[in-house]
Amino acid sequence: MKRQSANAGSGRIIAADTIIERRADGSILARSPHSLGPYPSKITERLEHWARETPDRVFLADRPAGGEWRTLTYADALGRVRNVAQSLLNRGLSNDRPVVILSGNSIEHGILALGAMYAGIMYVPVAPSYSLIARDFTTLRALWDALNPGLVFAADGHPFDRALKAVRAPEVVTCRETDSFASTLFDELEGTSASSAVDVAHTRVGPATIAKLLYTSGSTGRPKGVINTQQMLCSNQEMIRTVMPLLCEEPPVLCDWLPWNHTFGGNHNFGIVLFNGGTLYIDGGKPTPAAFETTICNLRDIASAAYFNVPRGYDLLVPRLRDDAAFCRHFFSRLKMLFCAAASLRQRIADDLTELATSTSGVRIPFVTGLGATESAPFALCAGDADFTGGWIGVPAPGVELKLARVGQQMEGRLRGPNITPGYWADEKLTQDAFDDEGYYRLGDALAFFAPHDPHK
Repeated sequence: MKRQSANAGSGRIIAADTIIERRADGSILARSPHSLGPYPSKITERLEHWARETPDRVFLADRPAGGEWRTLTYADALGRVRNVAQSLLNRGLSNDRPVVILSGNSIEHGILALGAMYAGIMYVPVAPSYSLIARDFTTLRALWDALNPGLVFAADGHPFDRALKAVRAPEVVTCRETDSFASTLFDELEGTSASSAVDVAHTRVGPATIAKLLYTSGSTGRPKGVINTQQMLCSNQEMIRTVMPLLCEEPPVLCDWLPWNHTFGGNHNFGIVLFNGGTLYIDGGKPTPAAFETTICNLRDIASAAYFNVPRGYDLLVPRLRDDAAFCRHFFSRLKMLFCAAASLRQRIADDLTELATSTSGVRIPFVTGLGATESAPFALCAGDADFTGGWIGVPAPGVELKLARVGQQMEGRLRGPNITPGYWADEKLTQDAFDDEGYYRLGDALAFFAPHDPHK
């Protein structure tokens, strides 16, 4: 059974079509009729591709408080990534002695992450709050016991002083010298010239290689280290591009604050830019009353091709767009798509955004949402190019299989596909419990059809 979306003709976001299979036990299987195209075996192949094809295009940009944008081209990024990879190999780092990143988004964070992946060494971006807000560092100590880090990065070392002393950090890398503890400057990592050993290490990286661990927030218990493989990252980006081909009509430009220790920012958005040869302007703000002015300042500078945010971010943004016509025109000048995830957005805010977009740009701008998880890398279900409706999560992306399994009176969503994690770091029991007997990952979310008479919605 299949339903064609009324918006399918645009070709910029594929139709939310679905193939449905009902089983005798009451479970329901759903998958996309659209095929998933080929994807690389490792995400760093895309860095090599764009460094070769568009060496002078800006890949990453960040902005010190009150300063000018610092930029990094694709060619420069590849050179610096390879040098860092050599430094990590020289230190004998591995999955048993991984790289841990404590500080937030920055050009150096991106180079170190890619350098670790280039060398086939697992890295772990940790939420800065575990180091900067926590009092007793219980969670950080638990992570340390599970990881046994070989190198720790804290861009500005001083704020992390107490945390680093609490966990007895090994070699600490900072961007600036600090009097609080001995550290290696990031310049030293980049100053080591790459040798043939880097090429050998990169050749060994394949689909099953662990790229990173992402620790969940722990809102439902202790944080879990979700294994992210190269196949997960690459297949998920191909899923995103297949569903939203508008993202590759031209190299996407994003101005984005979402943290890289979270799957939305670090996998989804960072990956969109890298996979499609775009530019990521790292927004140092966030959707809080204290930090949102930084976001507004950055958005006044940079018009995004697609804008991604959580509901709280849109709550704060809408009044600013409504009250400042010039800013509103600039914000929508390049915009092709709005995207909201991580929680449910109030319908009134969605309607306001749609009205502002249409009245400002003169065309209807798609407002996309869906459902995913850290364990699905994260893109899994997408509502496509439909009028935004709260609670509507859409249908499986190409390559994803959804099973609705009856649990009591409800139907639990379960996922299977190349973007699904193989499990949790150093926790075999938790891994076993996360999957059913057919290998579907248990989301733990109860799902229902938006329109029972039309399950393709």
